[in-house]
Amino acid sequence: MNNSLQDEIKQLKEEKNAIILAHNYQPKEIQDIADFLGDSLELCIKASEIEDKDLVVFCGVDFMAETAYIINPDKKIVIPDLEAECPMAHMLPEEELLKAKEEHPDAGVILYVNSIAEAKQHADTLCTSANALKITESLPHDKILFGPDTNLGRHVQEKTSKEIIPVPQGGHCYVHKLIHLEDVELKRKEYPNAIIICHPECNIEVQNACDEVLSTGGMLKFIAESDSTEFVIGTEIDMITRLNSEIPGKKLYPLLEGAICGTMKLHTLEKVRDALKNEKPMIEVPDDVAEKSLNAVKHMLDAS
Repeated sequence: MNNSLQDEIKQLKEEKNAIILAHNYQPKEIQDIADFLGDSLELCIKASEIEDKDLVVFCGVDFMAETAYIINPDKKIVIPDLEAECPMAHMLPEEELLKAKEEHPDAGVILYVNSIAEAKQHADTLCTSANALKITESLPHDKILFGPDTNLGRHVQEKTSKEIIPVPQGGHCYVHKLIHLEDVELKRKEYPNAIIICHPECNIEVQNACDEVLSTGGMLKFIAESDSTEFVIGTEIDMITRLNSEIPGKKLYPLLEGAICGTMKLHTLEKVRDALKNEKPMIEVPDDVAEKSLNAVKHMLDAS
């Protein structure tokens, strides 16, 4: 069944002159049919390079597809399942950011790309987990409003002299929040020779207990270049799917088996096929919001 579906998707891609972009947290069946796999930064860059395709099928969560639209307002951007929303992105509504800007008029505003378009339009720039520190240092401000992920903000705060003000207080990724210090301690005992890596969306005590704190793209590069053969991976479970596919010969263990993003898993081969066939559900961002947000996206891409 999957083979025939994959063949159908391949044929539809050619007919529609389409490209499929997928995040590292997608299940294996989606990773296998994607033209490009990546983390948030890699997907933003890829979306900015699309010139010869008419249709983009985005297998990720809503803010990612919105960002692709902001960069490519002349292209049709579809997402296989509209319910694939990022809970963290919705923790920072536009009103809350505007209120914080009023309270801190001298602060620069950096929003994690994991934010909704209505909030993005009020940012000076965006960042991803891969470039958050670099982007922070690129702004002239001594104080930075940073949201919506508090843990990523804390990760940056430990490496910069600038004052990081989280907006909102306690914004988080529910998947990475499931990982606790005890999980790190257990894996240390279970795999004493392994390097333990976690994502900067993890709680700060988890970050401090791990050997490396890296974005998913950073994990891929680090493991590929490392002489070590054993690694414990502290992020969404399907990152290991990509790592196993691209870096054979390494022993990879999840820091937490239950680190599963339910909304990332909403996309299926059937839904991808239907999205290609029907060219919907479409993602659109109001023109004024897209135009303002584009400045923040461009600043991030230029500073990266």
